[in-house]
Amino acid sequence: MQSLFKSVSRSSTQMMRQQLAMRSVPQMRVFATSAGPNTSLGDVGEIFKTNYTIEFEQGLNDEQKKKMKRFDIYRANPNDPQDRPKYVSYYIDMAKCGPMFLDALIKIKDEIDPTLSFRRSCREGICGSCSMNIDGRHHLACICPINKTNTEKSVVSPLMFMFVLKDLVVDMSHFYAQYKSIDPYLKRKTPKTEGQREYLQSVEDRKLIDGLYECVLCACCQSTCPSYWWHP
Repeated sequence: MQSLFKSVSRSSTQMMRQQLAMRSVPQMRVFATSAGPNTSLGDVGEIFKTNYTIEFEQGLNDEQKKKMKRFDIYRANPNDPQDRPKYVSYYIDMAKCGPMFLDALIKIKDEIDPTLSFRRSCREGICGSCSMNIDGRHHLACICPINKTNTEKSVVSPLMFMFVLKDLVVDMSHFYAQYKSIDPYLKRKTPKTEGQREYLQSVEDRKLIDGLYECVLCACCQSTCPSYWWHP
């Protein structure tokens, strides 16, 4: 029994020494499966590239581009491991385009690059489908006008702090689940009287909800709120 106890104790001591020895040896972080023992930060420059931009080939020369409006649009496909997030530059002749950013996006998809993905529906600022980040602010693309006198580039990207499904399309599932959790509908404080069939509403009662019901569930305000970033 004593010999067995000594054997177990000796094994435990050896394991502890091995673990301490491993901790004392500096561990090199490997950034790729093909990285060698001399890998350094200089070998992984792709990681540190931000706002990586490429230009979509439209067959335009420099003189033509000067007369057109440039749009840098965020492109990403998380389902494709080979596709890296980037901005793609497109040039549009604003004399042949509608006044809103959604018009420009539709023109790009219909006439230049059909692979571009974004949401749209009513084009009247009612459905909230085309919410996105335009030049650093969240807007509905269908009612956000393009400054045609400004030929500087405009940058279009998805809503901030939302998971991207593809390009400008974000996952709204969490947003809708949170909205559902607060019971977003009117609730009667008193029960119906006997025989009552309709919920009658006076003009005064109707005015009480002005300013409270106009939300189109676009998530612009929520996704741009710092408080929500820290407590999603």
